[in-house]
Amino acid sequence: MNVTTSSRRVLVTGGAGFIGSHLCELLLAQGETVCVADNLSTGRATNLHAARDHARLRVITGDCAQTLEALSRAGEVFDEVYHLAAAVGVKLVVERPIECIETNVMQTAAVLRFALKCGPEGRGARALIASSSEVYGKSAKVPFAEDDDVTYGPTSKARWSYAASKAIDEYLALAHHQQSGLHAVVVRFFNTVGPRQVGDYGMVLPSFVRAALAGEPLKVYGDGQQTRCFCDVRDVVGALPVLLRTPGCEGRVFNVGGERSISIAELAELVIKTLGSRSQVQRVPYERAYAAGFEDLRQRQPDLTRLRAAIGFAPAVPLDRTITDIAAHIAAHNASHLGGHNSASLVGQAAGKREDRP
Repeated sequence: MNVTTSSRRVLVTGGAGFIGSHLCELLLAQGETVCVADNLSTGRATNLHAARDHARLRVITGDCAQTLEALSRAGEVFDEVYHLAAAVGVKLVVERPIECIETNVMQTAAVLRFALKCGPEGRGARALIASSSEVYGKSAKVPFAEDDDVTYGPTSKARWSYAASKAIDEYLALAHHQQSGLHAVVVRFFNTVGPRQVGDYGMVLPSFVRAALAGEPLKVYGDGQQTRCFCDVRDVVGALPVLLRTPGCEGRVFNVGGERSISIAELAELVIKTLGSRSQVQRVPYERAYAAGFEDLRQRQPDLTRLRAAIGFAPAVPLDRTITDIAAHIAAHNASHLGGHNSASLVGQAAGKREDRP
């Protein structure tokens, strides 16, 4: 999936975030000039530490809509826009639904309007809009295909507001393509994982890894038999420029993720085994973790037929490597909070086990 580039000017909203920072590093490696717009509400400046002094990287910190207005007034021109800025995580959605709804819908509307007029020679820029597997809602059909019907819970359950807001984002992007001719591509991420991801907003794998390194219980919500498909962020970001630049992908929606299902209980055990941790698994009722009546999907698996047909997508990073890489990142950046010597030792042991494998 190598992409030949010719020094494009690229805007990445949410570029200091987990996925965004990995995408920025890839784009810089491809020779692009990258401008990051991020308010650092969930992103971190340290995520761009490795590229912060890069001559082709500019970082603008502040409100996304205001940044776009300033760029527009200055007559800035971009060939591509990757809109990754969003309110993310189940915990954040449940606790601050207003922020999530307004952030997701209003920012996306602003980005699409900006993309329409910021391209070279008065043309629109190519725009990639990040969506989520949450859009599928309570669908019982597995695996999830892009043209499947979706079903949400009642509006009285804030848990579904994130799904609805991302669905609106998709409607907006596809409408701009249909009505205005904007070259827009929508991607639905399925449980993207890897270094720099944090567990603060309900992300399960970094939460498990952090607990395992600290020798604390790994908290599995419900019965733990709900299944997910995880895909390493480095595989995911590699697909994004290819989708945006491949003829025929515009005006379409693509699932992006892995296909191997694993239950959350099995994931917890895999983390403990991979890191050689002495932690135990602790079952926690959903009602204690979130709120009474919380609904979770039993299965979430993408159908990648469309993605493979379009760009030949084939994830290459195994889950145990992702786990050890997350652990190494946590140990390196938070050693003082994790009991650094012990956590670093666990990471070293896990890496040694992995290298011994054929």
